[in-house]
Amino acid sequence: MTDNLTLAERLAAHLEPLPKKERMKIDRHSMVEQDALARAKNFAEVNLGYTEQLAILEADRCLQCPKPYCIDGCPVSVNIPNFIRLLGEGDVKAAADSLLGDNALPCVTGRVCPQETQCEQVCLRGKTGKPVAIGYLERFVADWAINHRDAFADARPTPTGKTVAIVGSGPAGLTAAGELTKRGHKVTIFEAFHAAGGVLIYGIPEFRLPKDIVQKEVDRLVADGVDIEPNSIVGKTFTLPELREKFDAVFVAVGAGLPVFMGVPGENFKGVYSANEYLTRVNLMGAYNPDSDTPILRGKRVAVVGGGNVAMDSVRTARRLGAQEAVIVYRRSRTELPARVEEVHHAEEEGVRFEFLTAPTEVLADEKGWVSGLKCVRMELGEPDASGRRRPVEIPGSEFVFECDIVVAAIGTRSNPLLTSTSPDLKVNKWGYIEVDGNLQSSMPGVFAGGDIVRGAATVILAMGDGKKAGQNIDAYLRGELAAPQPEAEPASATARGH
Repeated sequence: MTDNLTLAERLAAHLEPLPKKERMKIDRHSMVEQDALARAKNFAEVNLGYTEQLAILEADRCLQCPKPYCIDGCPVSVNIPNFIRLLGEGDVKAAADSLLGDNALPCVTGRVCPQETQCEQVCLRGKTGKPVAIGYLERFVADWAINHRDAFADARPTPTGKTVAIVGSGPAGLTAAGELTKRGHKVTIFEAFHAAGGVLIYGIPEFRLPKDIVQKEVDRLVADGVDIEPNSIVGKTFTLPELREKFDAVFVAVGAGLPVFMGVPGENFKGVYSANEYLTRVNLMGAYNPDSDTPILRGKRVAVVGGGNVAMDSVRTARRLGAQEAVIVYRRSRTELPARVEEVHHAEEEGVRFEFLTAPTEVLADEKGWVSGLKCVRMELGEPDASGRRRPVEIPGSEFVFECDIVVAAIGTRSNPLLTSTSPDLKVNKWGYIEVDGNLQSSMPGVFAGGDIVRGAATVILAMGDGKKAGQNIDAYLRGELAAPQPEAEPASATARGH
C-alpha cells in the first residue's frame, strides 16, 4: 500500500486491508449536515449520511481488536467488527447481512442510539484519538440494505405453530417481533395508535428520524410475516388475561407514556404542553403542516423545561414551528445535561438558548388564561442526591420572569396504569412498572415484559436490548426450555432510571 493511492484506486485494485500503522493515520470523518440556519426552519433530516467511499474509508479506521469491547458496549450485542470489516472490504451486502442478523432496526439505531456513551465509548481508537464512527457506519449499511431489498433472499424459517402476542410496536416490541419471527413463531403486534412505531413515530422528530425510515423498518418485519393490529388498546379493547388465553406467549412493551408535570402553580393554563402531547401532535399527527387537521400552538417565545433528549426534541421543534426565541430551562449545570452531546450541539447551532441552574416556580397567564410567562429561580449545586448528581438548591432572592407564550414540560414520563390495572395477577412495583425476573418473565407465566414499562423512561437502544432478550427467552419458553417465573431474581425494574 502506498500513500499516493486514492481510496477509489485502492478499491479498484482490490488491495489488502491497510496495516494497523496506516489505519491509525486516518482521521475520523464527520457526517455532512444541513446548514444550521436553513434546517431551523424545516423538518428535513439534519444528518445527511456518508457516501460509500467515506464509509469504507472510515471502516478502515477499525483496528479489528482481538478483544472487541465495542460488542460488550452494545445493548443488542451487534458484531460490530464483523460488519465493519466486511464494509471495509467493499462488500456492503455481506456487511448488511451481518448487521441485520444482530439488529432488527439498524436504520433507527444508526440515527438515535447514543453510541458515544456505549460502543464508541469503549472503542480502543478513542484511547489516543477519536473512536471509530460506529453509528455513522451502521446507518450507512442499514440504509443501503433498506434501499436494496431485492438483494436479500426471502427465506423464512419452518413454522413452529406457536403464536406470540406483542403489546406495543415501539423499539422493544418491534425488536422482539424480529427475533421471534426468524425463529419460526407467528407474531401479532397490538398497537394502540393507528400507526406502528411507538415512540419512534410519535416521540422522535422527523429531523432526527424520518418517518419513512421507520415505516420501511416496519414494512420489512411485515414482509417477514409479522401481523400488526392497530387501534387495539390492551386494557380497554381487551385485557391482558384475555390476550394470554388466545396466544402461547405475550410480550408487553407498552412503554411509559404518561407525562410528568412540573408541580407548580399555573401549569393548567392554556399554552402549557407536556412534551408527549407537543411532540405527538407534531410528529404523529403532522401538525407542523399548516394543512393538518391537528392544531398546534406556534409561540413566538417558547420555554422548554428539562434537559434530556426529549427536551432537545421539543425545543428544536419549537424553533421549526417559528419560535423567535426557544429556551431550555434546566435546573442543573451544563455538565449534568443528560441529552446527547450531538443534540445539544445541534440545538445551539439552531439558535436555542440555554438557561442553566434555573428552575420554574410558577406559570403566569393573562386575564384570559393564556400563558404570558414562566417565573423561575436561580439554583446552585449542593451535595449529591440519590441519582449521584449534585442536588440543585435555590438561591434566595434570585427570582425572575421569562416572558413566553408557550411552556413545554419535558421532565420525564411514568407508567400508564391502563394495562396493568386490568391484570390483577400481574405484579408491579411501587412506581407502577411491571416486575420481571432475570428472563424478563412477569408474575404471569408466559407473559414477558421489557422496555420502559419495566425500566422506566430510558433509551431506544436499551428497549431494543430488552426486546432482543425477551425474544430469545420467549423462544426458549415456547420450546419448553424455560422454567416458570423466578421470583427470587432481582427485578429489572429495580434499575429504573430516576427511581
